Parts: sequence; C-alpha cells; structure tokens
Amino acid sequence: MTASIALTGAPGSPYTRKMLAVLRYRRLAYRFLPRTREALAGLPQPKVSLLPTFFLPDERGELQAVTDSTPLIRRFETEHQGREVLPRDPALAFLDELIEDYADEWLTKAMFHYRWAYQDDIDKAAAILPCWQGFSVPDEELAARGKMFSERQMGRLYVVGSNAVTGPVIEASYRRFLEAFEEHLRHHPFLMGGRPGASDFGVYGQLTQLAAFDPTPMALTLKIAPRVHAWTSVIEDLSGLEPADSDWIAADALPSTLKTLLAEIGRTYVPVMLANAQALMAGAQTVETTVEGLPWSQSPFPYQAKCLQWLRASHGALPADSRARVDGWLAGTGCDRLFA
Repeated sequence: MTASIALTGAPGSPYTRKMLAVLRYRRLAYRFLPRTREALAGLPQPKVSLLPTFFLPDERGELQAVTDSTPLIRRFETEHQGREVLPRDPALAFLDELIEDYADEWLTKAMFHYRWAYQDDIDKAAAILPCWQGFSVPDEELAARGKMFSERQMGRLYVVGSNAVTGPVIEASYRRFLEAFEEHLRHHPFLMGGRPGASDFGVYGQLTQLAAFDPTPMALTLKIAPRVHAWTSVIEDLSGLEPADSDWIAADALPSTLKTLLAEIGRTYVPVMLANAQALMAGAQTVETTVEGLPWSQSPFPYQAKCLQWLRASHGALPADSRARVDGWLAGTGCDRLFA
C-alpha cells in the first residue's frame, strides 16, 4: 500500500485549498495534519514558513518540508500515474501553466487586497482565521490573536501592491476576471475543457477566499458570476469525476472565452511581472509601472521573477509547431510581451 502524503495548512490559505483539491481529484492518499505543536513534533521545518507545507522524502529518503504548490503538482505528476492535471499536448500544457501562474501571482493580489482593505472583511478574518490555529482557548486569547494577525497583514498590503491608488485597479481586474470566467463556464465546465488542469486548481484556490469567504468579493461574485461561485464549491472534491484524454480542449480550436481571459492577463499580470523583473535586475528598491493607465508601485518580489524565468524556459522548450500555436494564441493579448 502506498504511504499517504503528509501535509499541513489552513482553510484560509488559497494554496492549501488548491493542493487539497488536487490530491482529492487525483485520488492520492493524504494526511492533513493539524497546525499544533503536538501534530508537527519531529517533522522538518521549511526554510520559509508557507502554507501548505508537505513532508516528503528527498532522494536519500529523508523527510523534507516542501512548500511550493506549482513544483509539487509537477512532482506528483511524475510520481503518480493517472488522472493527471497537466495536458499532454505541449501547447495546451503551456497555456495551462500560464493561467495557473496568473492565479497564483495576480489573483492572489485581489484576495489579499479585499481581505485587508475593507472593514467587514478585516473583522471576519480577524475573528475566524485565529480559530483555525486552535479554538479551544479563552475569548481574550482569540481576540488578541486576531488583532495581532490582522494588524500584521494590513501592514503588509504594500507587498502585493495594494494601496489607495492601485486598489481600484485590482478591483476592476477582479470584476473583469469574473465576467470572463463566467462566460467561459457557460460553455465549458473547466478552464481546460471537460477536465481540470493545474490552472483550474490555481484559480479555485484563490476563489475559495474571494468567492466563498471574504464578504466584499463574495458579494460581488454572487451578483455578477453565480456560475463562478457554484464552480468553486464543485472543484473542492472532484474525486468522482472520470476524465478522458478527449476531455481536454482541442488545441487547434482555442475557445474565444479563453482568448478573452488571456487579454485580461495581458492587461494586468504581464506589466507587473515585467516591471518586477526589471526592478530586480536593476537593484531598485521599488517596482514602478502603470496598469490600466494608473501608476503601480510595490516592493520587488524575487519569487515572481523566478516564475517569469520558469515560464520563459517552458516557452523556449516548446517544440517549434507547439510554440507557433502558442504564439498565435497570445498574439494581441499582451501576454506575448512576456516572451518578446
């Protein structure tokens, strides 16, 4: 019998929810460990405390703490056969990777912004999130935890670029994403067609918070994108879905709804990713660019520069015919600037 995969995380972590949904869909046995001192005793600690944290053997068989969702998905694709979330067609797999990164690195800005920029959202997060670390404690302790956590997170809004100027840009982008995804769901049950790709789980992770937890974006989602709200509940457990190879989107007939989503990615995610990489190369202390004609400012984020390097490497490794298809899909969307 295959040993179960051990991990820990929290319901308020979009990446935890992303990976739990992947494990369920792929029918991989797992153990979700409470975030308590007792449950995690003797387990390795990650270099940077991020959620979820997986405890997996390295090449010597020694347990290591692993935290990055995107490489983890690819590791599990190699180690476990069947019900894969990466399309076999190279061009479609690249598109899936691009949309997954958009979810992980741009939609998360909306998640963080809404949670810590509006009082109703702050109040709910401050009340609930501390309970997920243990609720059998006095009210005073929970309140103190909530106050400390919320103040720390609000103080970090600048890290994702959320401020008085960029807030409307983030919110307008989330609305356009909802409209684009709602239209796509009118025709296809998943981003990648009749079966989910890694991009579906990346988007789902962020929507567990935006569409189903935080009051302000949840109300917006319910108002303009009811399919998106319902879809988020469905993706949580797809263990009963029976996918077939023919369920992927036909790579020679990309839906117009995905082209609309690519155009949205090109309007927002692309200029920030490019400016971030340029700022890091120049050793600048601040990322400065414009998004939708408005100034954008945030701290440089080295990890996002790595994401751009990985995407460019994937693009460069595509077979010539697949790269030609990808470049045709991206032409005119703004996403082509990533690979110019």
